[in-house]
Amino acid sequence: MQAYDLILKKRRGEALNAEEINFLINGYTQGLIADYQMAAFCMAVYFQGMTPRETTDLALAMANSGMKYDLSAISGVVIDKHSTGGVGDTTTLIVAPLVASCGVPVAKMSGRSLGHTGGTIDKLESIPGFRCELAQDEFVNQVNRIKVGIISQSAVIAPADKLLYALRDVTATVDSFPLIASSIMSKKIAAGADGFVLDVKTGSGAFMKEREQAVNLAKAMVAIGKEAGKPTVALVTDMEQPLGYMIGNALEVKEAIQTLAGDGAWDLTELSLRIGAEMLVLAGHSATAEEAYEVLLEKLKTKAGLIKMQELISNQGGDPRVIDDPSLLPQAAYQTVIRSTHCGYIKSIDALKIGRLVMQLGAGRQTKDSVIDLSVGIELKQKVGSYVEQNQPLAVIHSSRPLSTEYEAALDCFAFSQAPPRPQPLIWQKITDADV
Repeated sequence: MQAYDLILKKRRGEALNAEEINFLINGYTQGLIADYQMAAFCMAVYFQGMTPRETTDLALAMANSGMKYDLSAISGVVIDKHSTGGVGDTTTLIVAPLVASCGVPVAKMSGRSLGHTGGTIDKLESIPGFRCELAQDEFVNQVNRIKVGIISQSAVIAPADKLLYALRDVTATVDSFPLIASSIMSKKIAAGADGFVLDVKTGSGAFMKEREQAVNLAKAMVAIGKEAGKPTVALVTDMEQPLGYMIGNALEVKEAIQTLAGDGAWDLTELSLRIGAEMLVLAGHSATAEEAYEVLLEKLKTKAGLIKMQELISNQGGDPRVIDDPSLLPQAAYQTVIRSTHCGYIKSIDALKIGRLVMQLGAGRQTKDSVIDLSVGIELKQKVGSYVEQNQPLAVIHSSRPLSTEYEAALDCFAFSQAPPRPQPLIWQKITDADV
């Protein structure tokens, strides 16, 4: 078997079998196949696409290229959730303890921020003392004891994906649905859960700007889950404006606590409940999403999820007092109120601009080695559809230094109209096995 022949086969639009895909991935991971040959293969995939079976075989080959977590010792059906990345997307910090409070195990391996989207691990590390790195047996034991654990993604998980992504990034082959889907799902499969709920964002603050793109990606990932024997459901959700009111690491932890206490933003609360409901159904806890939603709503009312979050923090070395006193989280030195220069309805809040501004303040990463400031961010005071008077607060910028151009940049994130804007759905579409 030769890499040249497989590149030519894919260039002609023919499907590769599992043995051929494994040959390419294993050879590339071991340094036996050159960058230029794998780049040619990626370009062939970009133009010719892949069948669902090929895409699944690629995901499995990358998942098998390194360590795979064995969660079989965890009692119950382990369900993981994944978001394709958004602005103010704090759902993991709400959903994980809320679902765990129902007795369903949540063993979550999460990433860090990169670019304008936030990372769950950075948010958790804003809690004093919180440990995001646990040995596999320690992780499994914790999930068995308290039904929830959240750890950082190991460097030895799907190393082939890391190599391939770096190559795609410099060869204009990032935006290929089979390559994106297999990349995401390879890490999910290697992390060891029994099933997945995917939150696929669409809109200005998402990687998939167009809804059709997001739907296609969701279908590709659900198909991989189906072929791999891992029950998978995807929700295509709105990211035209930030989710909730807080954007920034410590700020988002604070908002997660508020939400679990029953005082969260409507959109963040609703999406968390909807994602959690799908997780309960996949785990066999509830018969329908509607039934599961009511179960979680009751858990929210009794603050069971908040108690579970405190338990999670305590078990991973964090200071559990932050639940009752969020001021123990990192605090920015400056808070600057952004006031409206218009009178009217807020027509839009550009999530991408907000995300980039928060990154500029120091909350995000330009590269994986960037040092971030856990205290900074933006606190929205209004959402799309709100009516504001001139000089009314729109947002508060939390910064580590006096502002320069950031004030005007924040104002530029808001657009106004004299008529109320047409409401947009929070969830555009649900995609299941039946759709692929």
